[in-house]
This record gives sequence, structure tokens and C-alpha cells, in this order.
Amino acid sequence: MSYPTRIAFSADDTWLTYLHNPEGGLTQQLFVVDLASGDTHQLFGPGEEPQEELSLDEQLRKERARELAGGVTRYWWAEQGERLLIPSRAGLHLLEGPTGEPRAILDADSGPVLDPRLAPDGSTVAFGRDGDIYLLDVATSEVRRITESGDPAAGITYGLAEFIAQEEMDRQHGMWWSKDAAWLAFTEVDESGVAPLRIAHLGSDLTGDAAEEVHRYPFVGEANARVRLGVVRVGDAGGRSSEAEVHWLDLGPDDAYLARVDWTPDGRLVAQVESRGQRRLDVWRFDPASADRERIWVEEGEPWINLHDMFHPLDSGGFIWASERTGYRHLWLHDPDGTPQRQLTEGDWVVDSLEAVDEATGRVWFCGNRDDPRQRHLYEVSMGGSEPRRLTPAGGYHQVLIDHGTRRFTDTASSLDQPPSVTLRDLSGGEPILTIHDSRDTRIDEMALHPPKWFTTPADDGSVLYGAYYAPAEVPAPTVVSVYGGPHVQRVIDDWSMTANLGIQRLRALGLAVVVLDNRGSARRGLGFEGAVSRHLGDLEVADQVAGVQWAAAAGITDPARVGITGWSYGGYMSALCLARAPDVFSVAVAGAPVTSWDGYDTHYTERYMGTPGDNSAGYESSSVMTHVGAVRGHLMLVHGLVDENVHFRHTARLVQALVSAGIRHELLIFPEERHMPRREEDRAFLESRRTEFFLRHLMGSSSPD
Repeated sequence: MSYPTRIAFSADDTWLTYLHNPEGGLTQQLFVVDLASGDTHQLFGPGEEPQEELSLDEQLRKERARELAGGVTRYWWAEQGERLLIPSRAGLHLLEGPTGEPRAILDADSGPVLDPRLAPDGSTVAFGRDGDIYLLDVATSEVRRITESGDPAAGITYGLAEFIAQEEMDRQHGMWWSKDAAWLAFTEVDESGVAPLRIAHLGSDLTGDAAEEVHRYPFVGEANARVRLGVVRVGDAGGRSSEAEVHWLDLGPDDAYLARVDWTPDGRLVAQVESRGQRRLDVWRFDPASADRERIWVEEGEPWINLHDMFHPLDSGGFIWASERTGYRHLWLHDPDGTPQRQLTEGDWVVDSLEAVDEATGRVWFCGNRDDPRQRHLYEVSMGGSEPRRLTPAGGYHQVLIDHGTRRFTDTASSLDQPPSVTLRDLSGGEPILTIHDSRDTRIDEMALHPPKWFTTPADDGSVLYGAYYAPAEVPAPTVVSVYGGPHVQRVIDDWSMTANLGIQRLRALGLAVVVLDNRGSARRGLGFEGAVSRHLGDLEVADQVAGVQWAAAAGITDPARVGITGWSYGGYMSALCLARAPDVFSVAVAGAPVTSWDGYDTHYTERYMGTPGDNSAGYESSSVMTHVGAVRGHLMLVHGLVDENVHFRHTARLVQALVSAGIRHELLIFPEERHMPRREEDRAFLESRRTEFFLRHLMGSSSPD
């Protein structure tokens, strides 16, 4: 799975940069390609960054981004010129173009540098420190503080995204530069009303304050952070003298979520504000100088509104917007006042992303699954209305990046039988121009990594469920179901990640079959398929996983008397719940970091799918693993990190208490210094070893994988 990531074009499209480790490790370097000659060289590559040496803020940032890699993990081109900003543990580094030498512009020893944001003209970097916002003049390295009231201990921060925004809304930032770099929009986050949650480092040698973390975690049904959006003019003098100069924008009700922020070509600010109940999304346009606002669109829907990044302001004053009002997410063209003018795409399939727009020629490019729900392709459509034209080659899963001039695009492509490659292609027809990456790891053949095979089976409502299975040499075989099962995720895709899943491949090599199935509630199948689980999580998901096992048994792949299940996070919830709610089907489960009761999870995620405990008490009770624990007859292993600040260890502890009270035997594997996902290599290896041994013992009667 080692291939170039975080690909970016320079402002003039003459250079292409990406992160990669050619040796296949997790420490990434920054590379650059001269697109005229094809020559490639390394630009920047710091040494290893052991997890335990990272600051707490950086650990949490990587956790929210599900980022395992070290070395260079982020970088940004200026939107004008050739400047590159690269953060590292040592501070901030600047390159004056790909032929320049890295120059340190801010030392991390002077204090933390949180979420640095490079101005479009490359002149200034805004960053967070100790709850406030600072501006760094790139030319002089002068630092100027522009907010003065930040107090993280009291729950007040400026310019940073709050936990809910990062974890659940995919909004990673709290600062946004205007296109001309004259204005900076930023958040004020007040978490003082959110009760502190204390997590102890019980497995470390730390003492005093360092032995405990304090988080502001908004539990379902309780208070959220209060978020304000302000804007300040910084372009004239590179700073400001008083917080009184901030224009605070009216976002509506205090309990609403600030979901997205964008600047329009004419210098206005657009904010998307989602209601607490997540059935309404208001799109507001603001004049930054006066703070005057106008509502340009309202998206309303049931059972919820899915956020996206497909608001595209046009030079004409209108915009392109993605909506699920037809039941499937599609693109619409809107007039400057917000009135929908034309639907650009339609059908029983979904648009995944809006990639580029060329107003001069009236062309729009997007990615979606029009040809197959398991695939992803790049398409072109006319703003005047036309049938989409596919630009990526046949088959597989494609992630693309279109250059600024809308002439070329990078195609990161893979499929079940093809490892990832990166190709520069012509945007007019998809023809290849330059191969960026196309190497086959020799270990693929050494490990005999054969791709899985597809299958489909109907749900009880007639919906088509897509699945894949990995069959050993001898069938029918004892079987492990590998599950996630939750909303906003799709696992059964025509992508190399399915073949390169070494945990699954190891089980198959040891004689077990493995089944993967996307149940109702999973992503990219339309709002009806996803929303079927609304207000009663765990019901249809379990039924659909049972249907997958029944299909595999009828096909002669699975021995129905020997079936196990494993997953992490929502998949951990599903693993424990399947053992409790379908004990005649599942006899073994390994549940990692499970949400055992939804009353212990966060507001934005849980209330979207379940409402609140006060208005859906029956749903919360039936969806809890503890409600069904008395039916558990099989073998259960629970796995959890003690410093998990997302799905807290309390979830597993509550289930353990219920199991003990019911006299039900189980095994518990804890990682005292891991968070939501194991990061240390030795911890991941130990987890795989224990999980494999558990399945061999209880499904095959073997005590060792050797």
C-alpha cells in the first residue's frame, strides 16, 4: 500500500509534489517532479518521529486524521508563486520553490505551532499557540499575536477546530485566509460548558499533571462547545492592535454547528451552519467589512443532512452545490441569489467529490460511482446539461487531482488485482502523459496475496448487499467475518486495499475463510440505503451480516457451525452485538474499541443517527450491547486502549461489568498507552498475534498459528 499521497500542483502547474517512502516504511519524505522533464528528486525528509516524542496536540491531531505516518505529513503550496510551507517537529520550514533550500522560519522551541495556515500570497503564516492566533511574517520571521483572550485551561481557544469538528464533521481547521490575503476568518471556541473528562496514563512512568489528560468531550444529549466565527482585516499592516476590530458574524442559534467556511472570488465569506438536529443546513454569505449577511441556500432533509465539500463559488456570483434531495447526492447549478437553476447530474448513484470547474468552457469534473457502486471514476459534465463522460480507464478505484489550468490530472488508481499506480493524464480524454509511480512490491508474490471474489445477496427488504470473500484451499471452512458496518464507510470496493489487507490474508493462509459485507447503513448507496438504520442502530446491520454468512454457507465456502467476527470501533460494536444478538450464527468475536452503548458517545455522530436519549430511549436501550449480553454463548475477546479519548475505555469497562454480573466468561486485552487505534509497531503486531490465536483456538481447535 506504499504509494505517493498528498499530491499537489504548484500554482503555475509546472511542478508536482507528493509524500512517499520509496522503501515502503511509515516515515515519509517530500518529493517533487519537474513536469516538463519528468525528473524527480527529494525536497525534504526529516528523520523518524516516534509517537511518544510528539506533543500531545500533535498526537491528537494525528488521531483525528487517522494518520499513522511520520516524517513529513503535511505541506502547502502558496496559491501564488512557488513558496512551500512544511511543518515538522522542529518547527516551520519554507522553500522558495522546488530548487531552493529549506529555510527554518519558526523554531518549535519558541512554543507550539498548531494548524499553520499559509496565506495565498505566501507572505504570512497564521498559527495557533496557547489558545490564541499568531501571524508569522515569512520574510522577517517576526511573530505578531492577533487574539489575546485564549485560555485552553478554561476551554477558550481561537483559530482551532474543536473536537466535534475534527472527529465528526471533517473540518480540520479553524482559520481561513481570503483570496487576497487581506482578511482572516477564524473561530472562537468556548468549551467551558462542556464537562472535563480525565484520562489517566496508568501504563506509564509519568507523574503529576503529565500522568493525566483532560479533554472536553461533549456526550450525546449534553452541551456542545459554543463556536463563533469572526473575521479581521490583517493585510494592511500584517497584524492588528485590538480584538475590537474583529467582526463577529451572526450564525444563528447557539447550539448550531459551524460546518464549513469558504471565501468567494469577490471577497465575501460563506459559512455553512448545521442545526443541532442535523435536518437543516443554512448557507450564509457575509460581507466581511460590515458583517451583513444573506441566506443563499437552505438544505433540509430526512433522516439527516450529510455534510460535504462540494460548495464551489463561481466568478459569475452563482455556485455549484451537491444535494441529496433526490435520495442520491448530485450536483446542482445555483444562481447568485441561491435559486437552483439546473441539475447537472442525476440517477441512482452518488457524486463523491467535485474536482474542478472551468467557467469559460462550461465544464465540470467530478468523481462518483455511476458505473458500479464498488468503483470510483472521474467524469466530465457540461454546466449546460449533458450526459457524464468518464475519463478514467476501465475498472478500479480512482483518486484524482486536477491541475489549476484544467489541462491535466493525476490518477491514483488501483483495483483488486492491481497495486496503486499514479499517472499524469490529459484531462481532455484521459490519455497518459507521465507515469509518476508504478512499482510492484516483491512481497505481493512472496505472500501469495490473491484478491478476494465478489458476491451479492439480498437484504430482507430486497436491497442488494455487496460482499467479498477470501477462500482458503479447502472449503467449507471455519469463517471469520471482518466487519465495520457503520455509516459513512464503505469497505467492499474495487481497490487494492482489499487485497493488501494482511490480517485477512494471514487468516486465509491459515485455513480460515473471511467474509466482508457492506450492510444497510453503509456509504455510497444513496440516502435510503444509508438512512434505513435511523434511530435503531444495530438491528438491520446484524441482520445483514447474518445474511452474508448464510450466503457463504449456501455457496459451500463457510462451515456454518464455526463462524467468528471481528472489527474495530463501530466494527467492535458490531462484533460484540452479533455475538449477543445472533448467537446461533456467531460463536467467536474479537471486538476492538467498541461503542457498547450509544449514551456514552459524542453529540454530532450519535444524535445524527439516534436522536437523543431523551427522545429515543427505546432505541438507545435496544442498540446497547449490555441489553443483550445475557444471550452471549460464544467466546468473546475485548480489546481497548486505556487512553482512547474518542471511544473511551469506559465502553469496554461497562460491558465487562455486565459480563461479570451475568457470569459470562470473556478475555480482555488492554493497551495501557494506546489511543483509539494502536500505533506502535510492537503493539499492532501483538494485537494481530493474539487475535489470530484466538480464532484458531476457538474455530479450528489449534493453539498456535505456527
